Amino acid sequence: MVQLNYCNPPYPTSYYSGSFSTLPPFLQASNRNKKKKKMGRGKIEIKRIENLSNRQVTYSKRRSGLIKKAKEIAVLCDAKVSLMIQASSGKMHEYCSSNLVEILDSYHKQSGKKLWDAKHEALSNEIERTKKENDSMQIKLRHLEGEDLTSLNHRELIVLEDALENGLTSIRNKQASISIT
Repeated sequence: MVQLNYCNPPYPTSYYSGSFSTLPPFLQASNRNKKKKKMGRGKIEIKRIENLSNRQVTYSKRRSGLIKKAKEIAVLCDAKVSLMIQASSGKMHEYCSSNLVEILDSYHKQSGKKLWDAKHEALSNEIERTKKENDSMQIKLRHLEGEDLTSLNHRELIVLEDALENGLTSIRNKQASISIT
């Protein structure tokens, strides 16, 4: 059986500073309130990363972080957010919480800066015209292949038949000229 000696405190009497506290110095109030140094991320110098592999990894992680933050601020604060990032390789990454045109129009009105000039507007119109023309040509091609004919009326079917007959005649003439030579 171990016998405790209550007469002799576990620490010298100089630790007790006149009170009847039996706490060791590391548990006393004055020591508990001191802030401990925390381990954390160190600051990095912001400069170009020379190692290509490290640069690509950093780009990918920071891009993902930026997009995540953009989504969070859009949801949490009901903000309209538009973010575009272009990599050094030329690849584009973007996030837009609402209609991009509305955001750009609002930017134009508030800042007075034009991101789109007449040249860009003309190019945009040309792209739209080309897309419509492409769609029309795809429909005509499907008709020539005998698909989607239910949408055509009698007159359009006659025009299509004439075009097919002319094409067939051209093909037969070409084949005849090749077989003769």
